[in-house]
Amino acid sequence: MSVSENTGLKLLKIDEINKEISLYKSQDKNLINKLKDFYRISSVYSTNAIEGNTLTESETKVIVENGITIGGKTLKEHLEAINSAKAYDFIFTLLNTDKITENDILHIHKLVLSGIDDENAGKYRQEVVFISGTEYAPPHYEKVPELMKAFVEKLNKQGHEQPIIKAADMHAEFESIHPFIDGNGRAGRFIASLQLIRNAYPPFMVYPIKRLDYINSLRAYNIKNDINEIRNFMVDNIYETIKALKRFFDNSVDKSEGIVNTQGNEHSV
Repeated sequence: MSVSENTGLKLLKIDEINKEISLYKSQDKNLINKLKDFYRISSVYSTNAIEGNTLTESETKVIVENGITIGGKTLKEHLEAINSAKAYDFIFTLLNTDKITENDILHIHKLVLSGIDDENAGKYRQEVVFISGTEYAPPHYEKVPELMKAFVEKLNKQGHEQPIIKAADMHAEFESIHPFIDGNGRAGRFIASLQLIRNAYPPFMVYPIKRLDYINSLRAYNIKNDINEIRNFMVDNIYETIKALKRFFDNSVDKSEGIVNTQGNEHSV
């Protein structure tokens, strides 16, 4: 495992905080459900926002939880919020399964694009694609089934890799394969979140303020075969999220207060 000294120290701190959090989880199972519900909106909002969806986090919440239509927002933006919430819910049904299958990945993608692009939802691309803003060219579409089969095998392989590092590596590989016409980013982030949650870490959420850093970390892998940038990015991401999570548990046990997300905005649970 190749990471910087700073990233290695953050991994140690993450695991220290996680041990403290595990004590809270064992004491109050209801906190886990509250936590799942909170991250549902944050995950849906963030994964869509960095793809250009203009819904705010509050607007996302009322669409997903109350079925309210927001004036001035497109049907596609509404569907992206609803679909991503369904994809988020679906990954939680996979937490206790032995393996993540290709069908699971295809179903995540189908949920993401349902009603937006039903022709391609849940299907590997059948044409050459180009990624705007980079000279990287994803593999030819004829190679995608073979590459995804190998990806899933590697995803399920039991080894000694640090789970966050493995999630970063797999995320970079998935995005480089670019198996779908559209929705690769959202599907890939849900797959990464699934990996992390299965290992008792928070989900992977990239807020708009970090969008450029995130894109550059993936670009470094695609163009320079440099895996360290996405590793560092994901470790930093989980470190900030898990610190906020610790504050949530510290407050909730005694005060039943709101949770503060990694961007500093308070939410009630």
